[in-house]
Amino acid sequence: MKQSGGQQPSFAEMLADCHKSAVHLEMRDSYGIASESTDFQAWLAGDDSSRHDRTGRRKAWLDLVREATGRGVVMRRARVVSMPASPYIKFSYAGTYLNIEAGEQVRWLSRRQASDLALPGNDFWLFDERVVRFNHFTGEGGSGGPEVTDDPAIAALCSSAFESVWERATAHEEFEVN
Repeated sequence: MKQSGGQQPSFAEMLADCHKSAVHLEMRDSYGIASESTDFQAWLAGDDSSRHDRTGRRKAWLDLVREATGRGVVMRRARVVSMPASPYIKFSYAGTYLNIEAGEQVRWLSRRQASDLALPGNDFWLFDERVVRFNHFTGEGGSGGPEVTDDPAIAALCSSAFESVWERATAHEEFEVN
């Protein structure tokens, strides 16, 4: 299944094929995702309404999470972040409670606490501990496209990396972004 080029399955298709667990490791301090640019700029200007909006841009994501967790998939997200946090991380933090409300478990780890961990070079999703979807990004943080593999050694590496971060990380409700 190693697919580094060509047509990739969509994230929604991959999550629909998932039966037990979907874990996500995020390691960037800023993302330049086009679909959230307007919300981020509004947030920077003092309008945080998008961070509380269950029916707008984030509805599709929240529905995916509810559907997956409703059928028993455990969804966990771990974020490795620099402190003090970047404006983008503060923006993400402000809306994370909606992810949790939808069924995700979210933890945060200060980058200083991750120095001795062996982590892959890219953010990733790991489905059922067997299929990895790496998220590649441009230097500006825009999507560089996914890469999907079911190589058992890569899946094991990603599982180990995620679990090492998860063990050290702090639950969203107890983590303070400064």
